[in-house]
Amino acid sequence: MSRQPSRLLIIKLSALGDIVQTLPVLHAFKQSWPQCSIDWITGEVGASLLEGHPLIERVFVYPRRRLGRLAKSPLSWPRLAQELAGLRQKLSSRNYDLAVDFQGLFKSGIIALLSGAKTRAGFDKAREFSHLFLNKKIPPYNPDRHAVLRYLDLARAVGAAEVEPKFLVPLTEKDKNEARQLLDSLGIKPERFVVLIPGTVWPTKRWVNASFAQVATLIHKELGLESVIVGASGDNHLGQEIERLSGGRARNITGRTSLKTLSALFTMAVTGVSTDTGPMHLAAATGLPIVAIFGPTAPWRTGPFGRGHIVLRKKLDCSPCFKRNCSHNSCMKAVGAQEAFNAVKELCKTRFFK
Repeated sequence: MSRQPSRLLIIKLSALGDIVQTLPVLHAFKQSWPQCSIDWITGEVGASLLEGHPLIERVFVYPRRRLGRLAKSPLSWPRLAQELAGLRQKLSSRNYDLAVDFQGLFKSGIIALLSGAKTRAGFDKAREFSHLFLNKKIPPYNPDRHAVLRYLDLARAVGAAEVEPKFLVPLTEKDKNEARQLLDSLGIKPERFVVLIPGTVWPTKRWVNASFAQVATLIHKELGLESVIVGASGDNHLGQEIERLSGGRARNITGRTSLKTLSALFTMAVTGVSTDTGPMHLAAATGLPIVAIFGPTAPWRTGPFGRGHIVLRKKLDCSPCFKRNCSHNSCMKAVGAQEAFNAVKELCKTRFFK
């Protein structure tokens, strides 16, 4: 931009992992424009994480599910138009100098337009023709560049300085106390447990439940540490199965934490074992070293960002395929429990446990 913006809107609606990987742009913008007021529009899940962030003035909630339902029925389109008009009024009243679309979808392009921002920036040739709503188009990105770096590239293209990626997950004493109380209810002490993160949206990204259970058993037997299974309520069936297969060595608390409490829990763990999923990125953002198991997706694109993590992946001819469904899921099954435990043991040497 030719001048520093006084008000800026970040557009990143979902999913959790994408939102976490966008966090460093806040630091980049604030370092470059200290007086700039930054707002963020996101979905319900993202809002629960971003509320209270010291670098964000206002968080707007985009009711994705409700608007999606209205869009499906022509009879509901007048109501949809009314909802969008209300959103336009809220955003345009902020008088944005700059709106940056980090999502790159049709709906995020519409939001950029509704914002009334003088400059609407994003990557050119993005998905669903979202670039048609922009008046500042950044050349398309290299898909094999890590998402965190791509988002920082976009921030830099609109005038932000180049900075070292910095994550800030806002936590209060209430969040930390809730995490401690949850651990107390399990009889587990901080810095004496490993988190297991089995849940994923894509079935192809799931690791074998029995392997998670075997890792938990080895962690308890050889390291004297506990294992705690975390995730959303929809992951409860996975957590229950892993707990059963581990003979109770892994304790299932899926669905029992908010994102803030979960973040606080991550700061108290020794390490974690995870599939490619949103909570994995959240854990890495809090500084927790992660053993990440990859198969159909590419860790160089969406792996846990930063140093101190270990990625386990077999270089099969079909991996990465980026498919949500697979008849054999060989890439995930090929990663063994012993291999994952060895990685846990390696990370424990550099963390709290000696």
